[in-house]
Amino acid sequence: MQGLVDAPMRALLTSMGGVDACVTEFVRVTHALLPARTFYRLCPELHHGGYTPSGVPVSVQLLGSDSACLADNAARAAELGAPAVDLNFGCPAPTVNRHRGGAVLLREPELLHAIVRAVRAATPAQVPVTAKMRLGYDDTALALDCAQALATAGAAEIVVHARTKTEGYRPPAHWDWIARIREAVTVNVVANGEIWTLQDAQRCLEISGSQDLMLGRGLVARPDLAGQIASWASGRPEVVLDWPGMRLVVTQFWGLLQAYADGAYPQARLKQWLALVAQAFPAARPLLESVRRQPDSHSVAACLADDTYWQVGR
Repeated sequence: MQGLVDAPMRALLTSMGGVDACVTEFVRVTHALLPARTFYRLCPELHHGGYTPSGVPVSVQLLGSDSACLADNAARAAELGAPAVDLNFGCPAPTVNRHRGGAVLLREPELLHAIVRAVRAATPAQVPVTAKMRLGYDDTALALDCAQALATAGAAEIVVHARTKTEGYRPPAHWDWIARIREAVTVNVVANGEIWTLQDAQRCLEISGSQDLMLGRGLVARPDLAGQIASWASGRPEVVLDWPGMRLVVTQFWGLLQAYADGAYPQARLKQWLALVAQAFPAARPLLESVRRQPDSHSVAACLADDTYWQVGR
């Protein structure tokens, strides 16, 4: 999730429990072998064996359309310690698609196959190559062809976001299509799209038939969601955070942001995140509005320390 799930967010979410693996923001590959510093910038976890501080592996995600160049960069990511390489064929951003990246490639199943085959051949056998796709660009006509192209080329796993590019993020997600894709390929298919609550996760698993879920915006908005799902799946009682319980989580994230970067970045990222959190926790809105008005990090810290913002119904 470009611009949203950076290293501090990955550290926060994986520390909450329930997350088995995560991926970086995409590394844009055009026609050059990227320097190591680019990979370290987008995946600082490579300095620690490719794992978050809580021990969750981080796949390096590549985006592009040049199969040879993607293969070279996948090999470099593996050399730097990436536990896995993921290929992005799902990004719906118009700028990305105009430059022949992301979901626009779903119009070309043959190219998908060529990319995965080249990346698989260039990457050590012990490093899995996975892929993420949508149901198509304009429609679902090539959904099964695309999934089969990825699988037969060597993708170990396919994450399917159950909407087309043109549908963007508009509800609903078509989880029934994931079931059809599962029947068409022999590799593991991970369900993704419109999972905001435990109940959404339960319905998605039932309808799609998948054993695994990839969480995006729903987990960012409610950081305990993966833990809820994991508890339910193992038969343990789910522990659900309320807004006062989020105080420690928000404070932790603020600390992670400040340790990660200086300047305006921590405050901008906190505001961006709280805007999404407020969708799951309406009681977060007063804090969000206050943080938006603050001129510097010291005043933001004062907001976070103000008890009144953590009272439900304020």
